[in-house]
Amino acid sequence: MVTYKEIRENEEIREYIRKGNANLGVLGYTDHSVAHCAIVAEEAGKILEMFGYSEHEIELAKIAGFMHDIGNCVNRSRHAEYGGLLANEILKGMDISLQDRVTVISAIGHHDESTGRAMDAVSAALIIADKTDVRRNRVREKEKATFDIHDRVNYAVTESKLSMNAEEKTITLNLEVDEKICTMYEYFEIFLGRMMMCRSAAEMLGAGFRLRVNGSKVL
Repeated sequence: MVTYKEIRENEEIREYIRKGNANLGVLGYTDHSVAHCAIVAEEAGKILEMFGYSEHEIELAKIAGFMHDIGNCVNRSRHAEYGGLLANEILKGMDISLQDRVTVISAIGHHDESTGRAMDAVSAALIIADKTDVRRNRVREKEKATFDIHDRVNYAVTESKLSMNAEEKTITLNLEVDEKICTMYEYFEIFLGRMMMCRSAAEMLGAGFRLRVNGSKVL
């Protein structure tokens, strides 16, 4: 079977990611580069590993995680669906079963909060890993005076850690936020929908989702 390592090193996939990230840079979005996709892949794998899923499911989650944003090279609107279609064409030529291919493209196609939701363990892990990648260095290099609300919200996060507890059946996003840069109202304006999607995804894994900001539980 095709491995995550092969997917990560595949030049066609990396070029889709690079072009998608360049397109989003023109549109003013935060970083959606190979670095983001690798972080999502690794975190998705860790989530399933922590909750006792098989090595096979972990590998599928990592593959879906790395490929999840390739649709941005087509258009930001409906990028999840475009990404699923592109992934299907790529994976058809690789050593992967039909069932596994469909699992991966379904996860990619359902990862955006505007049109999707968790459908199984692989898609749940992808969603949580993607939506919790909140960090200062996702903001592109530009003058702070030009920051929009998305930039401020990400730049305000000075520390971010996703933790899983299999015994308590919880997944927790711990953030340190500089409220001089971004108010909590602004944070929730941008991220509430994503956090609610994470809560639904965690439930798919039989877990609860928690958000702690500056040491206090807020969700």
